[in-house]
Amino acid sequence: MRILITGANGLLGQKLIALLQMQADVHTIATARGPLRLAGTFDRFDYAELDITIQNDVEAAMAKWRPDVVVNTAAMTQVDQCETDKEACRALNVDAVQYLADACAAHNAQLIHLGTDFIFDGLAGPYSETDEPNPLSFYGQSKLDADKIVMHNKGKWAIARTILVYGLAADMSRSNIILWVKSSLEAGKKIQVVNDQYRTPTLAEDLAMGCWLIAKHGAQGIYNIGGPELLTPYQMAMQTAEYFGLDASLIEMTDGSKFSQPAKRPARTGLVIEKARKELGYAPKTFKEGMALLAEQMMAKP
Repeated sequence: MRILITGANGLLGQKLIALLQMQADVHTIATARGPLRLAGTFDRFDYAELDITIQNDVEAAMAKWRPDVVVNTAAMTQVDQCETDKEACRALNVDAVQYLADACAAHNAQLIHLGTDFIFDGLAGPYSETDEPNPLSFYGQSKLDADKIVMHNKGKWAIARTILVYGLAADMSRSNIILWVKSSLEAGKKIQVVNDQYRTPTLAEDLAMGCWLIAKHGAQGIYNIGGPELLTPYQMAMQTAEYFGLDASLIEMTDGSKFSQPAKRPARTGLVIEKARKELGYAPKTFKEGMALLAEQMMAKP
């Protein structure tokens, strides 16, 4: 099986490369803008620079590599930036998905596209694959538009809908709630964390596994690929303090109204993952188990 990954320099892209290295029958083609940031870490894959917002480049890459599966992890995910730079958001989150969908259909490749819980308004979460979307932000709308493009794809497709992904990037270039809370408390810094937004935090390794299971089984349709627990950021912060033996009194509970942000966030999302459990054998880690993995990875860093 030949699997092409877009956005390979991102957190999920890196975890996918690592996971696919262990699959003997998989030839991985990693693509991203600019040089690969995993140089020297893995070797059983090809790398090519690719800007998926350029239609001709997408078509050329598909013609050259002829993958069986394309996993599109590339996206503008900074919610507030999407609100202030709508043109760039639409180019990457919508137009590029159309180019990929068309190219995949032309080359008989399955497109696995990454979706988001932010297509929902947060009034009735956790959400199943069949619940009605109602995005509150331009980011959410762009991802919903992309979902519709994928679902109308004439070829094979799947949407891996995910939520609040956390993990450790190879170059430590990306923070997450665990690293932020840990570093803040270790520095004796007081932090405010909201307790009125609910998510099912997803370990990046679990999301990568969900994408691989979809590809492996040739599964089609929408699959929620999230974590197993519905938590607020405050609860995540408190668990982080407890796990690492840090001073939880530095964590102050607050709510979203105290922060001024360009984009509106849904209050209560969360994803119901029973379909992925039953059909794919998806078995995500708890938040505490995810922290343990991150702690192990941090200890292994030189």
